[in-house]
Amino acid sequence: MLDCQDHEACIEKAMREAELICQEKGLRFTELRREVLNLVWVSHVPAKAYDILENLKGKEWSAKPPTVYRALDFLVETGLVHKLDSINAYIGRSHPREKNACYFLICTDCKEAKECCSSELSDAIESAWDNNSFRPKKITLEVLGQCNACR
Repeated sequence: MLDCQDHEACIEKAMREAELICQEKGLRFTELRREVLNLVWVSHVPAKAYDILENLKGKEWSAKPPTVYRALDFLVETGLVHKLDSINAYIGRSHPREKNACYFLICTDCKEAKECCSSELSDAIESAWDNNSFRPKKITLEVLGQCNACR
């Protein structure tokens, strides 16, 4: 399911973009927030909060679950990370500056997730909420199944 050719480059780009976005918005991108974002981006498998907590052990922070959840909430609110509710995990947002309704293909076997975007789908969703006088707080479409490698 992977599209990226150089995952290290993906991580570096995400971290640079996060730094710039936080600067532009006047937000503090603390070392803990930076480390949590890095741990989210480490693989294409969505990260669970307790796995992040486990990876923070032995570092300079005395991270506890509320600390990690606060960092994750900041990253979601800032648009740097998506929360995948169906699997209660987090994945880095590929294009945090763009406002669009992406969807995710999540392999139930290998646990990888792929972010996909479609302007047609975004337009259809926006049209549906406009036609129903509805204002969404959050849009996350998740499709669970098997990737080609796992089939």
